[in-house]
Amino acid sequence: MNKKKVSLVLGSGGARGMAHIGVIKWLEENDYEIQSISGCSIGALIGGFYAAGKLDVYVEWIKDIDVIDMLKLLDFKGSGGFVSGETLMVKMQELVGDYNIEDLPIKFTAVAADIDARKEVWINEGSLLNAIRASISLPLFFTPHLHNGKLLVDGGVLNPVPIAPTFDDTTDLTIAVNLSGDAITLLPIKKKKKDLPFSQKIKEYMRNISLPDSMTKEKGMYVVANKSFEAMQSTITRMKLAAYPPDIEITVPENLCGTFEFNRAQEIIKYGYNLCEKIFELREIASSIKKD
Repeated sequence: MNKKKVSLVLGSGGARGMAHIGVIKWLEENDYEIQSISGCSIGALIGGFYAAGKLDVYVEWIKDIDVIDMLKLLDFKGSGGFVSGETLMVKMQELVGDYNIEDLPIKFTAVAADIDARKEVWINEGSLLNAIRASISLPLFFTPHLHNGKLLVDGGVLNPVPIAPTFDDTTDLTIAVNLSGDAITLLPIKKKKKDLPFSQKIKEYMRNISLPDSMTKEKGMYVVANKSFEAMQSTITRMKLAAYPPDIEITVPENLCGTFEFNRAQEIIKYGYNLCEKIFELREIASSIKKD
């Protein structure tokens, strides 16, 4: 049986991007061959590691991470953002190494945004980790990344689900994973008695460090800015997908988890796997009805 060739588009959305891993796993198990990946922000990170054949290493690490482990990677000494990102990228290099994008066995494009030129930047050559670092530069949180003389931020600013880099692909299907879907009613999360809100955990961990209230308050500047960014992304995503619809869209609700709840990775990966399975089952049913 010949595998169907896929162009996979992985959108931005913080920790919700762990659902990308579940989607990739389902496709692999069901005779789909991913030949091209276009990713933005967390989509660039997941897609890049997959293209390099190192996604399993990242998954094993992220499954065991807790909030404190994650906070240790956030060096609050950025310029133009709370976090420089240096400690995080050193850890990523320790985990998966670095590669030149043009040497990867799968076509890969990371999408970032040039804040001076106000346009998208497609990075499809050079250092994979540099491309990922540019694409994940969430405004206000991460320091913008200087790449080839351009100051780049999170690609989600201009194109949260970057389909355009796949237009010239000769694959059978283009599948886009949108992490900005409408909110749904979710089952309550079972928390341990000692569990604290993410912002409170930051305060506890950073007790002896002068961390601005704007970062930790529930209605602080960063929280407001992040919610505004997500609202903007959702609007841009709807417009982009309406203009350039993929063959299959897999839509993850925006309230599935918080932006930085990577400690829920296993749960979110499973959600992505089950959602992908459901979408393809419905597609198969619809196809059968049409034939009849």
